[in-house]
Amino acid sequence: MSMIGEYLRVTAAELGRAIREPDWALDLVEEVQDTEEETEPAPAAARHFSTYKAWDMLRFLLARVDFPVNVIQGEEPFAEDEDWGYGPPRYLRPERVKLAAEAMRATSYDQLLRGVDPAELTSAEVYPLGWGEPDALEWGRRWYDDLTQFFEAAAGADDAVLVWLD
Repeated sequence: MSMIGEYLRVTAAELGRAIREPDWALDLVEEVQDTEEETEPAPAAARHFSTYKAWDMLRFLLARVDFPVNVIQGEEPFAEDEDWGYGPPRYLRPERVKLAAEAMRATSYDQLLRGVDPAELTSAEVYPLGWGEPDALEWGRRWYDDLTQFFEAAAGADDAVLVWLD
């Protein structure tokens, strides 16, 4: 079984309803995932996005640069009695999404990799392991670039973002 980083863009009204009605939020997630699975929109056009298994690698890299927003695990809990795969979901308010988008735009993947030894990821037991493979650190580039596009689009629409591990 894999651990997958998941995101859903929601309007402020949808965020309010998600906080009040977590079951509705999970239904919305499933509906959007089903719809977008068929259409496969680009990250900037998507409401749902996944960092696949790269979430922990990105968490590790972003922590090294003291990234100002927890884009990997979310910041504010809701549905604390729910389990959306690997625990309850969290969210980022629109102002935090904007800050994240600005910081991601200003932080290239090359900057995240600066000075990183793959052995550090192995030592820290960063999921999914296998960091000794050639070019292992390059694997996260696509996921970071796509996550940046997703957050820039969410910020541009003044959306909040739900975050969870599935």
